[in-house]
Amino acid sequence: MPSSPAASTGTDFTAVQERILSKVLWRIVPFLLICYIIAYLDRVNVGIASLTMNKDIGISHSEFGWSAGLFFFGYFLAEVPSNLALQAVGARKWIARILITWGLLSACTAFAVGPTSFGVMRFLLGLGEAGFTPGVFLYFTYWFPARVRGTATAAFLLGIPIANIIGAPISSSLLALDGVAGLHGWQWLLILEGLPATILGFVCLFTLTDKPEQANWLTEDERAWLVSVLASERQYIASKHPTRLRDAFTNWRVLVCAVVNFCAIIGSVGLGLWMPQILKGFGFGVVTIGFIAAIPYICGAIAMMLWARLSDKGGERSWFVASALILGAVSLVACGLATSSALLSIIALCGAVVGIMCYQSTFWPIPSSFLTGSAAAGGLALIVSIGNLGGFVGPYLIGEIRESTGSFAWALISVGAFLTLAAILIRVVGISLRQPQPAVAGGGVHPISTMSKGV
Repeated sequence: MPSSPAASTGTDFTAVQERILSKVLWRIVPFLLICYIIAYLDRVNVGIASLTMNKDIGISHSEFGWSAGLFFFGYFLAEVPSNLALQAVGARKWIARILITWGLLSACTAFAVGPTSFGVMRFLLGLGEAGFTPGVFLYFTYWFPARVRGTATAAFLLGIPIANIIGAPISSSLLALDGVAGLHGWQWLLILEGLPATILGFVCLFTLTDKPEQANWLTEDERAWLVSVLASERQYIASKHPTRLRDAFTNWRVLVCAVVNFCAIIGSVGLGLWMPQILKGFGFGVVTIGFIAAIPYICGAIAMMLWARLSDKGGERSWFVASALILGAVSLVACGLATSSALLSIIALCGAVVGIMCYQSTFWPIPSSFLTGSAAAGGLALIVSIGNLGGFVGPYLIGEIRESTGSFAWALISVGAFLTLAAILIRVVGISLRQPQPAVAGGGVHPISTMSKGV
């Protein structure tokens, strides 16, 4: 295979081409990772704020749950329009707009005076942040061939475990600012964790590049090779799958992937929200719970990167996704049954988080393997928006079952059932995408023949 970076369109990359992809990854992903950490903090920091906010503005537990959950409905409504706007105006400007908007809205939540105003601000925050995650997934299709997209996605999604590891200590510390400048501690928390997103929005305008064709930080040969490989992939997908926006909404694979993501997020958000309460049941103190709750996410951060690399190099990607979901399901059942042992429960929680994180890092390259053009913009957004409704269902489901049964056992087993269903459904999608590897001019297989490897 020729050593010139523009020379090859084969599936296996040369050392030179691997260096190009590494250069692109280090240029793009670290900034987006930082943005995602801030996004996740701004999404969940009301949990810490509620420790003092609820009493200060007169919100009951039920009012807080419903009002906080309105974030996901705003997110759901604006997801698809936001991704279409990104495709139309360019990722650099639109992601900057998202960052600036959600940062300001998150900070303004500090001035809520009751359940109504708090609910309105949470709904508006969902509208403002909508499109960021699917927008990044769409953006990655502009820059990363399918062969390495899993690794890039996993690196971006490290924001989830990192935010969970650092979020509680930082947010709890900011509550100590109570009384400074006449503001409550929870107000300082929301303001100081919201403004970084707005600042990053302006930085985004000078950091991101819309397309490889515009990347003056790549050499001419590097740009030519990357543009050629990505164009070849898009052409192959377009020859096998519809590319129009309306096709995304009638594509059964898109709808099944949306259900898969919905089931997985029931587990992800539900477990993340209730884990402190599960640990509290073993008699741990508040500070101890904070440290113990970080352990599963440390394990998850390491595992998701390793799992993504294996899936990029391994066989059918849907097997990797399904295996991760089954691990999560089995671990949740084990945690539900290990009610008498704190150690076994913590180990099971680690397994559950590892499974869910590994799912996140290997799932998203699958829909992008059969979506391109407007279908990709709409389809990816639809999968994220429907999936995020699981962020409302999961915590509510666990809470209801916990209250009716008096323990977390059946709640965790029920969530495990959702993960098992997701594993079965993603294998259905994977089997449907099996295709022979077409030959390309000059020998080898088409670069998107990772359709057979990558799903």
